[in-house]
Amino acid sequence: MKQASEGVCVLAFGGNALLPDPFHPEQQEARAAELAGAVRLLLERSAGIVLVHGNGPQVGMILLRVEATRRDLPPDPLDVLVAETQGSIGYLLSRALRNALRAQGSPVRVTSMLTQVIVDPRDPAFASPSKPIGPHYSDDEALDLRERRGWHMVATPGKGWRRVVPSPRPLGIVELAAIGEAARAGHVVIAGGGGGIPVHERDDGGLDGVEAVIDKDRTSALLAVSLYAECYVILTDAPHVSRAFGTPDEERIERLTSAEARGMLAEGAFPRGSMAPKIEAALSYAEASGREALITSAPCLADALAGRAGTRVVPA
Repeated sequence: MKQASEGVCVLAFGGNALLPDPFHPEQQEARAAELAGAVRLLLERSAGIVLVHGNGPQVGMILLRVEATRRDLPPDPLDVLVAETQGSIGYLLSRALRNALRAQGSPVRVTSMLTQVIVDPRDPAFASPSKPIGPHYSDDEALDLRERRGWHMVATPGKGWRRVVPSPRPLGIVELAAIGEAARAGHVVIAGGGGGIPVHERDDGGLDGVEAVIDKDRTSALLAVSLYAECYVILTDAPHVSRAFGTPDEERIERLTSAEARGMLAEGAFPRGSMAPKIEAALSYAEASGREALITSAPCLADALAGRAGTRVVPA
């Protein structure tokens, strides 16, 4: 029985949820099967689901393979690497989810879609690349890559140098209509993986790939708003958002109004590389849709949906 609306639900989770150890990719299938439990819970409350996954560890593994052959073979651009991970992760997820859901008596159709996301080439992120990707390099290697490939490099204390790339804001989803149609027809749709394949639209309407990566949480929020989703859930490693995380004074935050969320973001209360993007995504959805967003972990999802766990970001 459906417990809530018959609208679409958007569920976002990170690449680390699928691949906690990049050197053991065989773990991905078992972790994908674990996500089936969360999907089934949300299917009880929605017409269909859009899953948005991260791809950081998976792209990292591809870049390690690229580095092993970089003097013999030309590297693929970042938009192609994102497309590769959308295909591989989409395959693993769709197969594992289909098998697990059928075993639980829910023969839901699972669809994976390559998803292109439009960005603005004039976005300030292109002038100040900030997203680290790939392995660490020595001083000499970093200098060579900077001169030979034009890469932006930043020093990591004690580890060497890493490439940094732009992370522009997503402006539109090229395949939005197809994603929405499939989700409203009852499919579980895997879309926007890794934040989407970054493209920009030419004056003639054509698309060109872009050397960038897009934040997965931003793209999932854009999907949720654009699809008028009635449910938006972000899964993390933590069961809820906390004040003073990792300290003796740590305290669960059950509910954040938009004003409170904006204030805490401005104060730097949330780590930029982990919880802050999730709060920003939840905030953008809550303010644009007038609905609450939920942040929790997969094991705590049932309790969170019942109001006993998780953190809700509400439009107030």
